[in-house]
Amino acid sequence: MVDGPAYPGMPRWVKISGAVLTMAILLAAVLMVSGIGGQHGPGRHLPLGDTGRQGSVAGGRP
Repeated sequence: MVDGPAYPGMPRWVKISGAVLTMAILLAAVLMVSGIGGQHGPGRHLPLGDTGRQGSVAGGRP
């Protein structure tokens, strides 16, 4: 009788997870390079003209 290989290889879930992760990384790279994702950074969600500083409290230092 011929025995199969001692180690059958990588499980299917590992292969599928790796393929999904690879596709997600490639998609993110394409979006970043192409500029479709728009501007990113801390000022992205602030309204125009907002410097990010809070107003001074009455009687406090500016």
